[in-house]
Amino acid sequence: MDPDYEHQHRLLRQINLQNTGVASPCMTPTSHRALTPSGSPFASPSKSGDRFIPTRAGANWGIGFHSTSEENNKSPGQNRKAKDASADNGKDSLAYLALLKNELLGAGIEKVQDPQSEDRRLQSSTPMKRNLFHYSISTKRSSPDEDHDISPYSLSPVSNKSQKLLRSPRKPTRKISKIPFKVLDAPELQDDFYLNLVDWSSLNVLSVGLGTCVYLWSACTSQVTRLCDLSVDGDSVTSVSWSERGNHVAVGTHKGLVQIWDAAAGKKINTLEGHTARVGALAWNADQLSSGSRDRMIVQRDVRAPPVTTERRLQGHRQEVCGLKWSPDHQHLASGGNDNKLFVWNGSSLSPVQQYTEHLAAVKAIAWSPHQHGLLASGGGTADRCIRFWNTLTGQPLQYVDTGSQVCNLAWSKHANELVSTHGYSQNQILVWKYPSLTQVAKLTGHSYRVLYLAMSPDGEAIVTGAGDETLRFWNVFSKTRSTKESKSVLNLFTRIR
Repeated sequence: MDPDYEHQHRLLRQINLQNTGVASPCMTPTSHRALTPSGSPFASPSKSGDRFIPTRAGANWGIGFHSTSEENNKSPGQNRKAKDASADNGKDSLAYLALLKNELLGAGIEKVQDPQSEDRRLQSSTPMKRNLFHYSISTKRSSPDEDHDISPYSLSPVSNKSQKLLRSPRKPTRKISKIPFKVLDAPELQDDFYLNLVDWSSLNVLSVGLGTCVYLWSACTSQVTRLCDLSVDGDSVTSVSWSERGNHVAVGTHKGLVQIWDAAAGKKINTLEGHTARVGALAWNADQLSSGSRDRMIVQRDVRAPPVTTERRLQGHRQEVCGLKWSPDHQHLASGGNDNKLFVWNGSSLSPVQQYTEHLAAVKAIAWSPHQHGLLASGGGTADRCIRFWNTLTGQPLQYVDTGSQVCNLAWSKHANELVSTHGYSQNQILVWKYPSLTQVAKLTGHSYRVLYLAMSPDGEAIVTGAGDETLRFWNVFSKTRSTKESKSVLNLFTRIR
C-alpha cells in the first residue's frame, strides 16, 4: 500500500474522532457507543456519533412484530364485535394468546389483564401506535427459565412463566342481564315527571300509585292487594313512600293531603294537612315525614305527635318541589325543585344551609352515597341532562357527566361504589355507572316511555323501574358481594367493636 495514502487515511480518521468529542484518537466507534447508550433519551446528538443504532439485545422482534400485526389488522367492526362478545370468552382468548407468546416467543407473561378494563382504557385514550423497534438501555433478554420459584423437577411441558399464568387467580366476570327478569302491568301509571309513584319497602313489598288507588305487591308471594282508593273523595295519588321499618306507607294526594296507612292492617292511621297543592315528593326520617308540594313548601312532621306541635315549614324553592332525600346519617335533607335548584337543609335552621344552582333544568333525581359521608348526586331534566356530584361537607362541586337525556332518578348501590340512573327524553334508558371514574357498566333498554320511577329491593341487588308505557320492569343490576376495595376509616368506631 502507498505510504502517503495510508498516512492521509490516518489523519482523516483522527480528525473525525476529534470532531465527535472523543479525546483519544485510538478509541473505536464501538467503544464510544458503549459509554453513551444510543437508547438513552438524555444522550446528546453531538456525542452519539454519526449513526444511531438501536439496541438489539433487549428487543424481542418476534413479539413486537406479532403485536403490531394484530393491531393493524383490527378493523372498527372487529373491535365492536370484540366488545360485544362474552367477557369469559375474551379472557380465555387472552390467556391462550399469552401462553402461545410464552412458549413460542419467550414473552414471559405472568398475568392476564381484564379485557373489559382494557377496552375501556383503549376507548378513553387516543389510539397508540406500537413501534417494532425499541430504543432502550435495557439489554436483558427475558428467559423462560429465569424464575426459580417453581421446582426444577416439574413435569409440566410449559415454562415457569406459563405455569404462573395458569395458577394466577381468575377474577370473576361481572354480568348484568339486559332483559328484565319480571314484567308487571301497571295500568294508569301516570307519565308525569314530577310525581313519585313507586317505592320498595324493607319488608320486600312494592307500593305503586295507579290513578286513584295504591296497590301493594309482595315480592315473596307475588300477591297483589289494594291498599286504598281515593276516588271516593274525588282525589288521586301523586306520591308514595315507605317508612324505614316497612310497616307504614305515606300517600301524597292531588289535593295536598298526606295519608299514613298501616300496610299490614290495611287501615288509615292519620291524614296530615298543610299543603295547598299536590304533594309529589315524600321522604321518611325515622318517625319524621317530609313532604314537598307544588305550593313550593316543604313540611316536616312527626307522625307520632299532633301535627301542629311538630310541624316545620321550609321555604326556599320558587317552584314545585319534586325531589326529597334524607342523608344516611339522618342529619341533612336534600331537596330539588322545578326552579333548577338543589338545597341542603339541617334540623336547626329554617333556611337551606347549602344551595347549588349549576343545573339548567328541574332537579328530581337525588341520591346520597352510602359509602362516602357527605357525597350527594343529583340529576337535571331535559335542558340539563347532567348528573352532578357534590361534597356537602365543604359545599364544593366535584364532577359531572352529561348523559345525553333527561335524568329522572338516581340510586346508589348498597354494596359497591356504583349508581344507577333512569332517563327520559330522548333515550328512555337505564344506565349503571361506576364512581368516581363515571364509566358506564351497563345500559338497559326496554321501556318505550320515559323511565320516571325507580326503586331498589331491600337486599340491594334488584331494581324496579316504571314508565308511562304502564309497565313495571325488574332488573338484576347490583351484586350482593361487598367491594373488596372499600375504604376503612379509623374514625368509624363500629369497626373496632368485637
